[in-house]
Amino acid sequence: MKKLDETSIIEIFRKGLGKNKFDSEDVEVFNLGKNKIVAKTDTLVQSTDIPSKMKLSDAARKSIVACVSDFASKGVKPSYGMISVNLPKTISRSKINQIVSGFRKASKEFNISILGGDTNGGKEIVFNVCLFGIADKIVTRKDSKKGDLIFVTGPFGYTAAGLDMILGKKRGKTEFVKKAINSVMKPKPRLNFGIKNKKYFSSSMDSSDGLSTTLNEMAKQSKNKFIITKIPASKDLENFVKSYKLNLNNLVFNGGEEYEFVFTTSPNYKKTIIKNAKSLKIPIIEIGFVTSGKGVYVEKGNDLIQLKDRGWKHFK
Repeated sequence: MKKLDETSIIEIFRKGLGKNKFDSEDVEVFNLGKNKIVAKTDTLVQSTDIPSKMKLSDAARKSIVACVSDFASKGVKPSYGMISVNLPKTISRSKINQIVSGFRKASKEFNISILGGDTNGGKEIVFNVCLFGIADKIVTRKDSKKGDLIFVTGPFGYTAAGLDMILGKKRGKTEFVKKAINSVMKPKPRLNFGIKNKKYFSSSMDSSDGLSTTLNEMAKQSKNKFIITKIPASKDLENFVKSYKLNLNNLVFNGGEEYEFVFTTSPNYKKTIIKNAKSLKIPIIEIGFVTSGKGVYVEKGNDLIQLKDRGWKHFK
């Protein structure tokens, strides 16, 4: 029997729930009276998402960050949340206090009111977070135009390197190690940047499943070709890659867990967006452009090398 992947499972749910059309998006949007509600839910599982050296307070915060990052890419402020937790029956009071501390820190950091939730018992820790906001419209994944520029909100590859360091597989210079590990333990979603600049974006998408996944999904939905002219990697990451003889493209494009986002915009808005990024101290990077065609390609000299979707997939 063929093993089901994430896409196949989602398709089964789509058909079973009677949805004839399913446009994959970072958030869900629906009307409630005169209000347009924006919602997002995400799950963090101990065995797959929480490294053994990660504090439970950081894990709890990160479960909220995962949802906030999706709101950021849509240019929407999340205002309310609900949290469900699954906890082993042997868990101590001190660990529960750590979890509460992480949720409290995130809710204050992003000004989100936690309304309530649910508790359950099981074999491992699981956090499920659902956030809500209100918006007239969102920035979709599908509306990039031919001639648009492609940007990312920060350098990529630190999280893949950081996870190797947390697992004790690799080391590096002190400052780089700190930066890489913090990218895993204490990610910073670009919420204020997304809200301030949403009117300049033609399309946008959270990149936490991997940059190659994000770029391919956006190109597919917009029915355009994305040409990548610059790999968004910092010099310290390049030095780390050379010292361990690693594949830079694999770390940057396929690592995942970066709570950055990719956006496209008209060249007419470039100066304004760069100015706004500087005022918010967000290190945006122009990485390419949109043209007619299909797929995602990386420029290498005079050649174009296809960038396939090698990002994170559940059940892979």
